Formats: sequence, structure tokens, C-alpha cells
Amino acid sequence: MSRLFEQHKATLEAALAAAASRAYWSAYPEVPSGKSYGETAKDEGAAAFKAMLGQRFALDQPGSGAWAGAEESPYGFPLGITYPQATVAQLVAAAEAAQAAWASASIEARVGACLEILHRLNRRSFEIANAVMHTTGQGFAMAFQAGGPHAQDRGLEATAYAYAEMKRVPARARWEKPQGKGDPLRLDKDFAILPRGVALVIGVSTFPTWNGYPGLFASLATGNAVIVKPHPGAVLPLALTVRVAREVLKEQGFDPNLVLLAADVPAAPLTKELVTHPAIGIVDYTGGPAFAGWLAENARGKQLYVEGAGINTVVIDGTADFKGMCQNLAFSLSLYSGQMCTAPQNLFVPRQGIETDEGRKSFDDVARAIAGAVEKLLADPERAAGILGAVQSPATLARVAEAAKLPGVLLAPRPAPVAGFERARTSTPVVVAADARDAALFEREWFGPIAFVVATDSTAQSLALAAGCARRMGAITAAAYATDPAVLAAAETAFRAAGVPLSENLTGGIYVNQSAAFSDFHVTGANPAGNACLTDTAFVAGRFRVVAVRRPAA
Repeated sequence: MSRLFEQHKATLEAALAAAASRAYWSAYPEVPSGKSYGETAKDEGAAAFKAMLGQRFALDQPGSGAWAGAEESPYGFPLGITYPQATVAQLVAAAEAAQAAWASASIEARVGACLEILHRLNRRSFEIANAVMHTTGQGFAMAFQAGGPHAQDRGLEATAYAYAEMKRVPARARWEKPQGKGDPLRLDKDFAILPRGVALVIGVSTFPTWNGYPGLFASLATGNAVIVKPHPGAVLPLALTVRVAREVLKEQGFDPNLVLLAADVPAAPLTKELVTHPAIGIVDYTGGPAFAGWLAENARGKQLYVEGAGINTVVIDGTADFKGMCQNLAFSLSLYSGQMCTAPQNLFVPRQGIETDEGRKSFDDVARAIAGAVEKLLADPERAAGILGAVQSPATLARVAEAAKLPGVLLAPRPAPVAGFERARTSTPVVVAADARDAALFEREWFGPIAFVVATDSTAQSLALAAGCARRMGAITAAAYATDPAVLAAAETAFRAAGVPLSENLTGGIYVNQSAAFSDFHVTGANPAGNACLTDTAFVAGRFRVVAVRRPAA
């Protein structure tokens, strides 16, 4: 039995139990506290990050000898880090050479190594948080949680699912078929897990670890070598991950080329060449729908897991806590400047108004109250900076500027200065009033801090528009506010049919944006927003095959 497996067995068993119960559990402390990580961990993480700036990021892996990097912190400075480059042929050859011994190792040896990688990543959560913050633009608290412990939980969840699926297959079995009066037919059968092929993880610029870890660990645990291709604007968090993984694998006597970094730059991308290479058997992708469509056409014959994009909606019919509803929605619209794939965009409200604990509210009352709650939430500059973070891409700011020119603007965007980062790329949300007749406007994704409050003829029309958009364009989350059980039942029916998880009447400290490992199924794969779920059995089972050897029983 693997030493690392035994060392981390309790964590694995707890993860399996949590996934079975769907109750709250987390393996890794989410609070950046010295009590959990050591009193000097925060300073050490910041120092480690600063020491990497302007330097070459050493990785002992095959390469072409060239170095490249073009990361710019959304907080207003270049990272200046360069990464070793390699050709696709070099990467694939190294991965294939490493994979054979890994595939023949025991399930426990592979899973034990994955658990140790996650453990070491957790101990470096402050360093990773700085890397995530200065590549994605997330505020530090969010970068620590989402980029560190929450991402690690997702990696652990995928590892646990992979372990459970592989262990469903016995290593050997005695097969006996009765033959009437004669002796039964007997065969001894051995069953082996066969990797699907070299796996490719294509990183996203906004949540490189949170979205990248599930595919990385699911593929690695099931016997596949993994090539990690980060977004060129967010290389560092995944480069650190690759470095830690290679260290653990090497220590355990495996070829570290089981995990490789494929660094590139926008002017010379590697992704399409990697995807179409015959040795690539698995592709994990998070990102925009345009490239997701290209993958669907060009990754045929490969196991493809896609989380694309969608248009998330909120249906408002009534509420028993009007102030709480507006505050909750304001936070959901503002968190990380609306750059979460779970952030709502369209809020549907009947034009005749809604009933609340504060009496009847007209459409204008509701729309102005939501915009006002956003404005109040972000009035304090320090608080605003922590909630909003920075904007990852200049294209998002251009989109905000476009939305700000639309008719019906209820809340205009403005910069949100971040102390110590005068050149940070920032924006508060823009909130726009629209009408159900403006479907061409709001039935497109406006990625970033942009929201539409849409007047409808009725709640029934709101549900039809919201669910219909999810079926056609995709959605990752939905929310509904109502005091009438019949309305909530109708919302549940509509969104379930559209393949969208629904949150009802959130007014406190839980937000529609949040997705909890071991409990929530992030993306359903049941609408165009994605074809895979983080994490379910389908996410891991296709990453391996079972090959049998049978012989007459002795």
C-alpha cells in the first residue's frame, strides 16, 4: 500500500463521505489565518511572490530553450516572469514516455500522490493567492479562498470521485457458469485500468486553479499524463501547481513529466496544435463559447469536458425581505467585478411591480433599489476594492463602457481606486433598465460588471424568458424571489427543465455566485453553458478504460 495513500487516507474517506451526503465539509481552511497556516505564512507567501517577479520560472522539463511571458497584473504592473517554452512534439513525447509506468502503478499510489500534491499546494496557499490576485484581478481575500483552499477542495473532490470509480472495478475475479450436471465453466479474470491518453488542461484567465484543478487531478489520478496549458495572462498560478506536482512525483520515483507546463504567448499560441495532436485523448476547457465551439468541431474522438459561458438570470416575483434581497443581489452583481461565471446578468421584474414586506413596489422602485444597494455597498473605497478587485481584461472595461452608453442606465460605472495600486484596472457595475421587448440586447452575454433589470408583462413571462435563454444560450446559475409557493414551484420546474440549478430567496450571507465543493454540482452539462459537471461520476469515468485478461481457472 502506498505510504502517501495511508498518510492521507482519512482525508480521502472524509471527502468520499461528504460527496455522498452533500453536506458541508472542507478539507482546507478557507480563512487566511496564521492559526491555520502559521504566523509567518502570509509574509512568506508575499515574499515568495515578489521574489519571482522579473525572473525566469525554473522548471526541469523538456523545452526548446526559449523563454516567454507576458503577464500584466490587473493592478497595474508587469509581472516580468518568463517561463520555459517547449514545442508540442516535445511536450507530447515527454508525456507519453512518462505515462506507461504511471498507468501500471496501483490506484492507491496514484491517488496518494495526488493527495500529497494537494496537501503541499495548501501549505503554499498564500503564495498562490498572490499569484492569483495579480493575474486574475481578484481581491486578496477572494484570491486566497477561490485560488487556494476552494480550488484545492475541487481537486480533492475530483480525486475522490476518480478513486471511487476506479475501485468499482475489482482487480481480479473468479467467473463460474453452471453447466447442468457437469462441472461449471471457470475463468479467472484480471482487470486493469487503462488511461485514455495524454490529457490537456486549458486554463482560464479568471479562475485558473479553481477551474483547472478538477480536470488536472481527475486525469492524473486515473493514470493519464497531463499537459497544463495556462491562459497567457494567468500562467503563474498553474506554473506553481505544475512545479509542486513534479516535485511530488519525482520524490515518489515517477517521471515528473507526468505533469508538464505548456507556456505560450498570444502571438504564438499552442492550444489548437495541442488539441489536434493524435496523442491527446482528453481535453478540459474553461472559457468563452467561441473556442468551445471550435473544440466541439475539432476535438472529435477525444474526451471533451467544457465549461463555457452562459447568461445567468434572476426572476423576482415578491419577497418577505426587500432590503435583504437588494443587498444580496448587490453583492452578487459586484463580487469580483461580475467576472464570475456564476454572476447574474438579467434580473426580471413584472412591470406592474411586486409585493414585499415594505408594501407594493413598482418596477421602478425595484430597479432603483437594486441600483441603490450596489451604490451603497461600494460607497466606501476600501470595502469596494476588496469586493470588486480589478478587471482582468481591457476588453471587459470596453464592454462596460459600451453598456454605459445604453438608454436606461440606472447606475453609471466609475473607477474604484485600490490603495497602493494607482494603475489598477477597475470599474463598479453598470445597471441598466430594459424591457422584455429588448431581447436582442439582454439575450447576449455581457461578461463583467454589467446587469439589466428587465420589465416583463408577468412573472410567467419572466420565467419563460429566463428559462428559454438558458436552453438556447446556456446558464450556470439562476435565482428566484417569491413568497407564493406556486411561483417557486413553477420556477423549479422551469429551471430544472432548462438544466440550471436554482437558488431561492437568498437574502443573507449565501449568494447565487457561490458553489461549494462536495455539495453543489457546478455546471450541469444539461444546457449550452457546458457539457460537464464539477464534479460528478461522468466527469471522471470517461478518463479511463478497463482492459481484461482471462484464463481458465487453475
